[in-house]
Amino acid sequence: MRKGYILLAIVAAVLFTAMNALFVVDEREKALVLQFGQIRSVKEDPGLAVKIPFIQDVVSYDDRILSLDTDLIEVTPSDDRRLIVDAFARYRIVDVEQFRRAVGVGGIRAAESRLAAILVAQTRAVLGSDGVTSNSILSEDRSTLMTRIRDEARSRSDDLGVEILDVRLKDTALPDQNLAATFERMRAEREREATDERARGEEAAQRVRAQADRTRVELTSEAEREAEITRGEADAERNGIFASAFGKDAEFFEFYRSLAAYDRSLKGDNSTLILSPDSEFFDYLKSDQPRGTTAREDQRAAETLRGSAQGAGSAASQDEPQPEDGGNAAPEEGSQPEAGSATPEQEAQPDAASISAEGDASETPTN
Repeated sequence: MRKGYILLAIVAAVLFTAMNALFVVDEREKALVLQFGQIRSVKEDPGLAVKIPFIQDVVSYDDRILSLDTDLIEVTPSDDRRLIVDAFARYRIVDVEQFRRAVGVGGIRAAESRLAAILVAQTRAVLGSDGVTSNSILSEDRSTLMTRIRDEARSRSDDLGVEILDVRLKDTALPDQNLAATFERMRAEREREATDERARGEEAAQRVRAQADRTRVELTSEAEREAEITRGEADAERNGIFASAFGKDAEFFEFYRSLAAYDRSLKGDNSTLILSPDSEFFDYLKSDQPRGTTAREDQRAAETLRGSAQGAGSAASQDEPQPEDGGNAAPEEGSQPEAGSATPEQEAQPDAASISAEGDASETPTN
């Protein structure tokens, strides 16, 4: 019976020793074998591993990508507009031996504390550098700034045995105490930009209007010049036509002008003219003598009569002897002209029927 207990104790001791000598490495972890606090080996391959029981210990670290959320970070860009930034990072343990030496027994919690300090410092350094404004943080340049923060934090965290894979700015906002002042400043800036835009637009409009006015004046001047040239040529042609018509029949031209004047002045129902009784305006209305029969016409008729008389005298001289003085015989005083010949007064006297027809055509009733 006693031997059975001893055997059972031996088996239990062997099992306990075997359990302390064997351990399993998970595929999601990396293991360190420590002996009296010193690193003896690194187990990165998943599976069953052996250590010295009761002397060596095993410490495992997560081999997956880990997340680190920082506290709210207050930054001041170059435009002196304070911002509250909420950032997070993704990192991974790449060297477990270096990681163990850097953080000691603190493990991941101590490593994340140091990483958070590095991340906050680099975020403030990058976002507060020259040339970085609040507008650039909120614009497309945001990705470039995050890449800069990641690279700077990665170089500072190499001694921890970790690799920072990515840094993101999750949220960017204004402090509550500066929100109203910032909005007012933004409104003033937008109003200033709007005023500048309106001023530039008004300037451009003035230039366009000035150019349009100049073009209009030039076109109008050119058109008026061409119109004056055309009008002058037309007036010259009209005057030439009038002169030609006046030269052909002066009496008819004066008669036509008088009729046109009657038509323009006596048109309508309330035409009233106040003229002298002996005015030349009504010569064609009140006289049976055409106004065109002037002294020149009388002279022309006399010359015609004299030519006719001379022709008759030359025919009579063929039968009678010539006078000694060789002159032409003057017609006897009181002698009557031959039948068929007209005196100057008869030449100038118009036909009564034609005078009556002209008078009927030229009369216009007046009030």
